[in-house]
Amino acid sequence: MTSDPPARRRRGPRAVPAPTSAGNEAEYGDILAVLGQQLGEKVAEVAATADPGGRRRLKGVHFEYATDPKAVHDMAGGSGYSLASNWFTQLLAQLAVANSITKSQLCVFLFVAGGQVPGTGVTPYTQQEITDGLNKIAAQKGGKMITRSTVNRAVQALCGYNWVEKAGRGRIQLNVRLWFHGNSTAQHDVLAEIAGRHEHDVEAFPYAVGPQGAHQEELDLDFGAAADYRGRKRTG
Repeated sequence: MTSDPPARRRRGPRAVPAPTSAGNEAEYGDILAVLGQQLGEKVAEVAATADPGGRRRLKGVHFEYATDPKAVHDMAGGSGYSLASNWFTQLLAQLAVANSITKSQLCVFLFVAGGQVPGTGVTPYTQQEITDGLNKIAAQKGGKMITRSTVNRAVQALCGYNWVEKAGRGRIQLNVRLWFHGNSTAQHDVLAEIAGRHEHDVEAFPYAVGPQGAHQEELDLDFGAAADYRGRKRTG
């Protein structure tokens, strides 16, 4: 008479029992035992075979993570996109409404900011190229156009606000704390280089940002009017 075959040991994950009221820490202190209970008896068997005395300690656990795909920005045009300080973009609007910057200053800054070489904060435009670029649509419509002398005055004012500074050979360095085309690593590298040139003076470029006060500039901010404002004087 043959005996019944031994019952097969059930394989697969087993539930980990809840800790007793006495809080048996020894039961949960050995991470290998916990992994054996969570992942099945195979882990415990392999460990016991390798060291029947059970003296081996878990050296490490390896985890692999799946790639988390990131969606790209969908921006109009082929020039990419830049990152701007939310504080500064609101400041631009406030200064414009208060007539604390001129229309020409605002337009020159925005055109320069949009023309940065990625990862540098530098716009390789001469003042004539800025003038021609700003006049592109106005020339097609036969409207009023900005002059190079006005662009020159605007650049000088923007340098006084510490929004830009001249970088030599016709190039303009943007204040990368306000607007930057590139990632954070490149931005910090450029910022460190700029700050080093100015001996990390917090009252200098690129840290101090103007204009200071709520003074009035030329009243040339009426975008909808075609009147000639060349005769207007500053009001304060």
